[in-house]
Amino acid sequence: MKIDSTLADDDTNLFLGAAWFDPIEAGIRDQIRGFIEGLVEEELATALGRGRYQRGSVVSADAEEPPSVVPAAPAAAVGHRHGHRQRQLLGSFGAVELAVPRARLQAEDGGSREWRSAVLPRYRRQTRQVEALIAGAYLAGTNTRRVRRALAALFKGAISKDTVSRVWRRVKTDWQAWATRSLAEEDVVRLILDGTVVRARLDKKATTISLLVVLGVRRDGQKILLAVKNMGGESEAAWRAILDDLDRRGLKTPELLIIDGAAGLEKALAALWPQVPTQRCTVHKHRNLLAHAPDRLQEEVSADYTDMIYAATAEEVGARRRAFILKWKLKCAAVAESLEEAGERLFTFTRLPPGQWKSARTTNAVERLHEEFKRRIKTQTVLPSPETAAMLFWALLASGQITMRKVDGWSTLTEPPTDRILDLAA
Repeated sequence: MKIDSTLADDDTNLFLGAAWFDPIEAGIRDQIRGFIEGLVEEELATALGRGRYQRGSVVSADAEEPPSVVPAAPAAAVGHRHGHRQRQLLGSFGAVELAVPRARLQAEDGGSREWRSAVLPRYRRQTRQVEALIAGAYLAGTNTRRVRRALAALFKGAISKDTVSRVWRRVKTDWQAWATRSLAEEDVVRLILDGTVVRARLDKKATTISLLVVLGVRRDGQKILLAVKNMGGESEAAWRAILDDLDRRGLKTPELLIIDGAAGLEKALAALWPQVPTQRCTVHKHRNLLAHAPDRLQEEVSADYTDMIYAATAEEVGARRRAFILKWKLKCAAVAESLEEAGERLFTFTRLPPGQWKSARTTNAVERLHEEFKRRIKTQTVLPSPETAAMLFWALLASGQITMRKVDGWSTLTEPPTDRILDLAA
C-alpha cells in the first residue's frame, strides 16, 4: 500500500504518547505561574513594607506606577517571612503548581498572626472562571459524574467529583440568599403564577413533586423570577405558603394576576388579594373545552374559541362569547358549561390597553420556562432532591442560560386595568 508522502511523520503519531504534549500551552502555564507568584510576592512586600531579602526598605505608593520596593531608612519590622507552601490553582489555563510565600505579621496585642493573601485566598482551588464553567456544565442538564468526565481532559484530570460538588455548594449559598431577599424595592405590577411537576428522589424513592413558580412583571415590562418552591402539590395551603412568603418579604400588591385556573391557587389569591383583577389563562381553558368535546367536534370548538378570544375589540369578544354559548349549548352542553364556569375572569384582559392583550391572556411566560427547564434536566431522569429541582430552576435564570425579555405592550403598563367588565349576558 502506497503511503501518502504529504503526511508528516509527526502527524501519524498525533494521538500517541508524547505527541499530545503541547510546548505552547506548557510555556503559557509557566508564564502564568510566574505572573501569579509575582502578584502574591508583591502583595506580601506591600504588607511587610519591604521586599524579599531587604530589611530597611518601604514600598512605594505612587498612583501612576505599580507598587515597587525602594530603599529607605531602617524601620521597625511589621512582620517576617518564613518560607513557602505549595499550592495548586486550577484556571482556564489548566492546573499550575505555585510556591506561595508565608509570613507572620505583628498583631496589635503584641503577638503575631499568619498573613493571608487577598490575591490567592486561603482555600481557593479554582479561579472564578473555572467555577462558572463547572456550574454552567451542571446547569446545562448533566450530572456530577458527567461534568467531571467532560472537563477531565480539558483540565488534565484536576476536576474531581468533590470539586464539582464544592462549586455546587457555593451556588446553593447564592440560592439561599436569593430566596430570602427583600422585595420591597421591586416595582412589580403583574404576577404570573403556574406550577409544573418533576421527579425527584425523596426518602430514597423517585417521587413526583410540584414546582410552584411566581413570575413578576416590573412596570418597565421586564419579567423577573420572584419565587420557585418545591411542594407536594398545588393545594390552597401550598400556594398560600408561597404568597405569604412574598408578602413577608415586602412585595407590593400587584395590579393584575394571571393564573392557570387551579382551584387551590384561586382560593389562596382570593384570601390575600381579593380585590386584584385576575386573568384565567385562555390556553388552559382551551384545553379544558377540548377535554369536554368529542374528537369529531374538537376542531370546530377550537375555531370558535379562537375567533372569540382573538377578536379585535372587547365588544366583539363579548358578542362572540354569547354566540359561542348559544351554539354549544345545543351541540355539546358540556363545552358551553365549561366556558361559563370560567366567568368574567377569562376576559379580564379586555380591561387592559389592546397592546397588552397578547401578554395578559395566558401564563405562557411561565409555561415556556417549564418547558426549557424540563429540556435541560431530561438527562437526569430523577433529580437528587426536591430542593435541587427548585434550585436548578432558579440557577438556569440566574446564570443567564435562560433569559426573559420584556412583555408585549410594556410601554402601556403604567395604565392600570379599567373598571369595565365584559357583558356576560348570553
